[in-house]
Amino acid sequence: MKKISILGSTGSIGTQALDVVRKLPDEFKICALAANSNVELFSKQVEEFQPELAVLADEDAYKKFTAKRNFPATQIAGGRQALIDAAGYGDAEIVLTAMSGFAGLEPTINAIGHGKNIALANKETLVVAGEIIINMAKDFNVKILPVDSEHGAIFQCLQGENSADVEKILLTASGGPFRGKTFDELQNVTVNEVLAHPTWNMGKKITVDSASLVNKGLEVIEAHWLYGIDYDKIQVVVHPQSIIHSMVEFRDGSIIAQLAEPDMRLPIQYALTYPRRLQAPINRLNFWQMKDLTFEEPDLKTFRGLKLAYEVGKIGGTLPCVFNAANEVAVNAFLRGQIKFLQIYDVIENALESHAVLKNPAFGVLTMEDSAVRILSEKFIEHL
Repeated sequence: MKKISILGSTGSIGTQALDVVRKLPDEFKICALAANSNVELFSKQVEEFQPELAVLADEDAYKKFTAKRNFPATQIAGGRQALIDAAGYGDAEIVLTAMSGFAGLEPTINAIGHGKNIALANKETLVVAGEIIINMAKDFNVKILPVDSEHGAIFQCLQGENSADVEKILLTASGGPFRGKTFDELQNVTVNEVLAHPTWNMGKKITVDSASLVNKGLEVIEAHWLYGIDYDKIQVVVHPQSIIHSMVEFRDGSIIAQLAEPDMRLPIQYALTYPRRLQAPINRLNFWQMKDLTFEEPDLKTFRGLKLAYEVGKIGGTLPCVFNAANEVAVNAFLRGQIKFLQIYDVIENALESHAVLKNPAFGVLTMEDSAVRILSEKFIEHL
């Protein structure tokens, strides 16, 4: 039985991960569950899975949780530091980092420092601090197992292959709800329209990122660090059906692809059970019923966040941190109705243009830059 901890248990990835655990009760034992502020759902999760440790990062939520509920078999803790500590807690073999945004970086660092393998659903960790994370993983002999459907696909395509034979990574994208739309057509799209993703059911932040193609840009940077491949060898291919989750082209011209119904439980389960494959609770592809698999080139002019991500990744240093922080602020502002959808790009570009790049940043530098960019971006939004 594999012992696991889940950070971000009440989010989209966290709840689907617990569904995987629920359907494989003899395979997993939950050491720790951690979430931010969803007291009701978290209480149900703690009651069902009885972890050794349960953490709510939000102090007010923690107080509500402890005031009304009693779990004798579970240690309860609250606050940001408790969340970070939960990442290295106990004898968990693998930690699923399913938190959103920059907030997932420090817990991941702590988990690696405690020798925990990482099931990585928090792509911002590698975007912001790829060099730090990859070097730490090597130093502590820790595996980084990707949970993103695209990176989980690439990871599977590379099993048994020589990395020196890789010619190109073909990173698929659904194109989001606005595939084929022009700049003018996107001027006044609503939050509900942005959140209506055609193939995936995800959290609000990542759904907005998918619509803007910023999410695909983050995945490009993530791929660079996960697989040690140059940006010029990472090609984004729009595939609206989301059946092929990504592909790898080898130097002999062969292309290996991973196909499945769009269901995040599959890459989550593979990361948690690796290197084993177990029965998964997903619908199976029926090739007799499948009509079309189509592919398109991404529109980098309208969805310029993807183009910016390539540029930012190639420059490196603190610039990916700036890109990520500005995007997080912009997405939150859009969801609150403060800015229009296309102004997300304006916020990002303003932050990038205002920044002097620092190479080889330490964690402390990244933390300071992240805070500074958030302040800068909030002020910029006030004047839009």
